[in-house]
Amino acid sequence: MDKGRIARWVKQEGDQIKQGDVILEIESDKSIVEVEAVADGFLHILNKPDDGEIEVGRVIGFILKEGEKPPEKPTKDEQTSAESQTISHGTKQILDGKETEDQISSKRERIPVTPKARRKARELGVNLQLAVPTGTRGQITEKDVLEIVKRLTSENSQSEIQHTEKEIEEGKIDITPVARRLAEEKGIDILALAKAFPGKRIGKSDIERYLQNQKHESVSSLTSTLSPNTQKDSALYPPVLLKEEHQILPAYRKPISSTRALIAKRMNASARTYTPVTLMTKADATQLVWIRTSLKNKRKDGLVPSYNVLLAILVAHALKEHRDLNATLNGEEIIYWETINIGIAVDSPRGLLVPVLRNVSQKTLVELSQEAQEILTRAANGKSKPDELSGSTFTITNLGVQDIDFFTPIINPPECAVLGVGRMKKEMVFDEHDNGVVRIMLPLSLTFDHRLVDGAPAARFLKQVKQYVENPIPWLLP
Repeated sequence: MDKGRIARWVKQEGDQIKQGDVILEIESDKSIVEVEAVADGFLHILNKPDDGEIEVGRVIGFILKEGEKPPEKPTKDEQTSAESQTISHGTKQILDGKETEDQISSKRERIPVTPKARRKARELGVNLQLAVPTGTRGQITEKDVLEIVKRLTSENSQSEIQHTEKEIEEGKIDITPVARRLAEEKGIDILALAKAFPGKRIGKSDIERYLQNQKHESVSSLTSTLSPNTQKDSALYPPVLLKEEHQILPAYRKPISSTRALIAKRMNASARTYTPVTLMTKADATQLVWIRTSLKNKRKDGLVPSYNVLLAILVAHALKEHRDLNATLNGEEIIYWETINIGIAVDSPRGLLVPVLRNVSQKTLVELSQEAQEILTRAANGKSKPDELSGSTFTITNLGVQDIDFFTPIINPPECAVLGVGRMKKEMVFDEHDNGVVRIMLPLSLTFDHRLVDGAPAARFLKQVKQYVENPIPWLLP
């Protein structure tokens, strides 16, 4: 993420604030991130762009002590200097502006660190005091640790290259025989490998990663020859050539939001990457409706699972028997996910969001209902947390409320399948004795990636989902 958009200032210029108060909300890809104050004081907003868009790392305000005068608006050079201080010392200094390095170091020790960030720092040997916290609660995240590595790598790259060249001259490059043979087969210069992986034993996986990076760099080199506007348009979709008749039509224009831009990119990536096929069927959902109605009548706390939650449980149990549908095709390997995380497509004021219900097959109906109520409600209001929108291994999208029966849902990368759910309605069907009976039928549309899954196994999976919908009691009320 290079830029963000200020969605809303919760506090205004001159407001007195306390540590932990939410100051503003930042629109980050598909989520709204709340920015909290890390000190008591009075808010001084330094920059308030009309469109709300700001570069990552840019100083936008200060928290001043009582009676402290706000700093003058910095020049471009001063702004750059302030941003470099942010990198060196963290958010605390740009908010107070008066602290010494010892005070900063002392307070830095109390800044919370996420478990992932702590593990990554330990793994990479990174000093956490160099981190600039960007977590929603002011904590150091795994991304912050990787930013330290990126910065240090940039600073030390020249000395590392010189050291590596000396090692090569002395014949000290540490590379496994398998990796050396693979490098020779692919025509890769050993010097280039040593520069790419300084100070480590180079293995086969490093060669493969190097080849993948070279492929990405080739694409980047090609796109860099385009104009900036063309690059931006190409990332989303080809620019439209408007005819003269369209040029004179009354219209209004607005910048594309970061959420819509991300949706466009992911849809474009899905269309370009996958070989989608859609299978359709109908399931008798009469028992499913009966179960939900019974739960609605019995529960006094108002915690009634939605049909999406009930379907998520049934789909998760079916995926346990059909692992090919809970997988990802990644280059020349297939990743079979051990956990089943179900994404639920939600229509929000900010566009399509896909919050994730995790480890669905391991949770009871009550547990999942409680979790889903919070997560799906936040998504419907456009208030999802960043970590609630990633990590799905299969997605369910429901258009039944819009009176849609069958449709061809688009696969959500990097998954390999998505289940579309249509509207439930009463239909006359014939039972095993050829007697006409009224049942509640549910349309189901399964789109799968034919590169990874063949038609027959995909059909067997959809058939099993259908059977679970028609006989849901063993899975929902064990």
